Amino acid sequence: MKAALDAIDWKILRELQADGRMTNVELARRVGISAPPCLRRVRALEEAGIIRGYRALVDEKALGYDVTVFAMIGLTSQAEADLVAFEAKVREWPLVRECHMMSGEIDFVLKCVAPSLRAFQTFVIEELTAAPNVGSVKTALAIRRVKDEPVVPIA
Repeated sequence: MKAALDAIDWKILRELQADGRMTNVELARRVGISAPPCLRRVRALEEAGIIRGYRALVDEKALGYDVTVFAMIGLTSQAEADLVAFEAKVREWPLVRECHMMSGEIDFVLKCVAPSLRAFQTFVIEELTAAPNVGSVKTALAIRRVKDEPVVPIA
């Protein structure tokens, strides 16, 4: 269900996506309201789950994670208990940064980062293919990132 937001809420979201570190006073100035109601609105957006949190966007390559790989996973069973068990296992793997359940020929797509191709291969052999219920793993090495917009498009 789409949230019922007014124009000020949309402005708040747009500004916070651009700079989540700004002060409430600066945010209020940018959206055209005073600080106390601005803070109430931000808290309401947080409590409603629209704002899920705040974090720094870190360049993985600057920290030595030079390899990005997408792994397409086929499970041997799609029973709900097996899906939930696989999802729990995925949450334990630090190299997996995103996981999406898919429709169609594959069950999950994992976005993984690793310090080297060898480290990723070790993960695939020792962890991924060894996990219960994993029937197939196909991987695709990312050559170049063309777009990285980890925000929701707000007009």
